[in-house]
Amino acid sequence: MTELLEKWDSFYVIVGSAGGALIGLQFVVLTLIAERPPRDMARAGAAFSTPTIVHFSVVLGLSALLRMPWDSATAVAMVCGLVGLAGAAYVLLTVWRMRVQTAYKPDMEDAMFHVLMPLAAYVVIAISAYVVFQDLRLALFATGGAALLLLLAGIHNAWDGISYHVLNRAPQQRAD
Repeated sequence: MTELLEKWDSFYVIVGSAGGALIGLQFVVLTLIAERPPRDMARAGAAFSTPTIVHFSVVLGLSALLRMPWDSATAVAMVCGLVGLAGAAYVLLTVWRMRVQTAYKPDMEDAMFHVLMPLAAYVVIAISAYVVFQDLRLALFATGGAALLLLLAGIHNAWDGISYHVLNRAPQQRAD
């Protein structure tokens, strides 16, 4: 197992660093736009901004987890399986939060990047935890792909949120 994981060293250094940096950037942006929040912003934040931080954090955590010097695949597979299942449950909670907030009406793009892509990534992570015992190489590629999917969805969602506040909310606030 160790030899195969060594080949992934650079991948997880890059992906984990990106996840960590993007968490920081998201906090800076949220601080800048927090001056005049729209009504029901707390619920909208829980539906749209918080999941982005969670996905970036999972990428960072997975990167660290898969770089640890595990003695066997069993323990890391169990942890990854729990991460995948918890992540899938969190996406379902996010769907509920998206439905109950009233600050923004989600569209199909929101469903794809806030629900479908993260849900697919977490399901792949959970399934990879089982596949590890049949094909370690396939499980590592699937987990790596899922980490990238979470990173890409998070980047899109962060940009989308920033764009919404700068292009839609800022002009309204200046008019007030």
